[in-house]
Amino acid sequence: MAFDTNSNTLERTETRDLISSDKVDGTAVYNREKEKLGTIHHFMVGKRTGKVEYAVMSFGGLFGMGEDYYPLPWKMLDYDTDKGGYCVNISKDQLTKEAPTYKKGSEPNWTGDFGGRVDAHYGRMAA
Repeated sequence: MAFDTNSNTLERTETRDLISSDKVDGTAVYNREKEKLGTIHHFMVGKRTGKVEYAVMSFGGLFGMGEDYYPLPWKMLDYDTDKGGYCVNISKDQLTKEAPTYKKGSEPNWTGDFGGRVDAHYGRMAA
């Protein structure tokens, strides 16, 4: 990365295989039917492994109000360069009717069983 002396910030770049985390936030998420499901709100990184474990997708609401958050195991997402977004193999109904979710202000306790519930839910779907 290059240092911009005029603004005293690092220039964020993107390569074929790497992307800055700030560019991932807001990236669209589509299903295989090419319907937009939502956008990446943030992701959860394992402190010890340094690996992204979950992408938390926002869906619904208006101007960030009333959004629901859906954690998705990171390994479920495939980047589609043609769409400029991530694709997942779930329908909108599977997401909105069955998937673990939470609202802003009621974030889950990730140290509890929430991550296990997310993994179990999407593990069942893969089976």
